[in-house]
Amino acid sequence: RRLAQKRSMNNPMTDNTAARSLHLRVFVLRTLLPALLFGLLFASVGQAQDSAWAVKMFGTTKHDFGPVPRGQKTEYHFKLKNIYEQDVHIASVRSTCNCTSPQVVKSDLKTHEVGEIVAEFNTRQFIGKKSAVVTVVFDKPIYAEVQLQVSGFIRSDVIVEPGEIDFGNVDLGVPAERRVQITYAGRDDWSLTDARTPDPNLRLQLIDMGRGRGKAAYELVVRLARTAPVGYIKDQITLITNDTNNPEIPVDVEGRVVSEITVSPGTVFMGVVQPGQVVSKPVIVRGKRPFRIVGLKCDDASFEIETGDEPQTNHKISVIFTAGDHEGKVTQEVGLETDQGSTPTFNVYAQVASSNALPTPAKRSEKPEAAKKRSTGGGEVDAVIHLNIE
Repeated sequence: RRLAQKRSMNNPMTDNTAARSLHLRVFVLRTLLPALLFGLLFASVGQAQDSAWAVKMFGTTKHDFGPVPRGQKTEYHFKLKNIYEQDVHIASVRSTCNCTSPQVVKSDLKTHEVGEIVAEFNTRQFIGKKSAVVTVVFDKPIYAEVQLQVSGFIRSDVIVEPGEIDFGNVDLGVPAERRVQITYAGRDDWSLTDARTPDPNLRLQLIDMGRGRGKAAYELVVRLARTAPVGYIKDQITLITNDTNNPEIPVDVEGRVVSEITVSPGTVFMGVVQPGQVVSKPVIVRGKRPFRIVGLKCDDASFEIETGDEPQTNHKISVIFTAGDHEGKVTQEVGLETDQGSTPTFNVYAQVASSNALPTPAKRSEKPEAAKKRSTGGGEVDAVIHLNIE
């Protein structure tokens, strides 16, 4: 106002214009600004409510790694399951800190399918207490954001190299060996006293590589027994120290024991079906040399297979399931008998529910005769399904 009065004294013609401008600014500050702030607050609350449906798919949204050695591969898998009839799509993920790198394992999830958001701690470039918020963005069936929180303490006194034990693919019946270096800088009396694992197929050996001037070095030898069965190796070795503040050092172990003949996928979901309905799913069977599939080994007669008779290195077969009258989950292990004597196995499961239990069927039931004539599945009927969010 004083500025407007001073200007009006120098130039009376600007008195009315300056006053109107001043009154307009005061009006904006006193009325429109509070309304704008209230609108932003209301929008943030509304967004949180709209994202509630997505949060329900996660088993947990927080994880603390605790103290971890520098250089160690450290990651956590946030699992989510599509509990809705509509397809779910993950558009993107982002992190608030470079200390954590997020990754989407599977972007598209159909009903009952399970996905993972992997949060990897960057233990090579950071030390000390670190935390990050990983935001998962969904754009289908409706927009939503879910925030996942990770934290941990990256130790600077212990270094593990390499950061994990990765056997890769190991042929069935063939032993394998991996070595890890553990170095410590700090106390003169620090030592590793034991190495433990719950996996009976892993043999562990600790070798003291020397110490002095507050430093110690060890080598961990991990041997995979030739008796290890076919399947994935996903476990953790725990190194025991004499440090009461940090008595344990975890080391992850990964790998896969494969037979000469493998089945993909290892687990087949036949879907949510009605009693008497017949469904078919494709499965790929691969071998290192041509072979034939001569039979099926399964305790449940509801499962059948269709395959060719010619020897091949790759077979695309159809797994056929005929739902019985009893409702509930049906789970079976299916073995494929081959002319090479091996019997690769895979798991199949289905959910049997009556039409009354299904809110809106996504597929039209097929006649058994039509399904058995197929070799690799058949046509699907699209349906408009509405997501019911409370």
